Amino acid sequence: MAAAPTGRAPLLLHACCGPCSLEPVRLLRAEGFEPTILWSNPNIQPLSEHERRLETLRAWARDVAHVDVIVAGDDRGAWERACAPAGFDRERRCRACYALRLAEACRVARERGFEFVSTTLAVSPYQLFDVCGEQLRAVCAAHGLTAVWRDFRPHYAEATRESRELGMYRQNYCGCRFSAAEAAIGRHEARDERRRAKLAARTAATA
Repeated sequence: MAAAPTGRAPLLLHACCGPCSLEPVRLLRAEGFEPTILWSNPNIQPLSEHERRLETLRAWARDVAHVDVIVAGDDRGAWERACAPAGFDRERRCRACYALRLAEACRVARERGFEFVSTTLAVSPYQLFDVCGEQLRAVCAAHGLTAVWRDFRPHYAEATRESRELGMYRQNYCGCRFSAAEAAIGRHEARDERRRAKLAARTAATA
């Protein structure tokens, strides 16, 4: 884990969406970093969803957080080649996806003179936390940069509450078409479990 430097150190923060950026920006500033947000998310499908998330992030960054946003490369062809072949093998797919997006963040960091790189992917409890941390440290090391890896997950509930109060668009899947299908299956399974529980309760009450 990188120690926070003295004063405000510029840091490039890869962001996956607006709601997940709230707490990382606040907490990193409290540590002594000054984040600039980097958007590179070629995984997000369809394009209308990609644009909605980007606009939500930009509006919050401009009007609330007062943080700069860099829109970097979104190579969808590279995502299809590197990540899509894994299909529903989630760890393999997400590992490749993290690596692709974070490598782009590191490329921009080197190009623009940043030393420190972090990511909002460390917020959601639905991400593969350890895998993402491994990929951030690996790509930062390959580019001669310092990974600032923090466990932001304890602040997920606060980010959820605040983003709702701000009226921010909140998505219900990570981004790619495979995650959308996995999330839909999870919601259906949860619904079926609730129905089974209600039926069991009614049966017990009438027994």
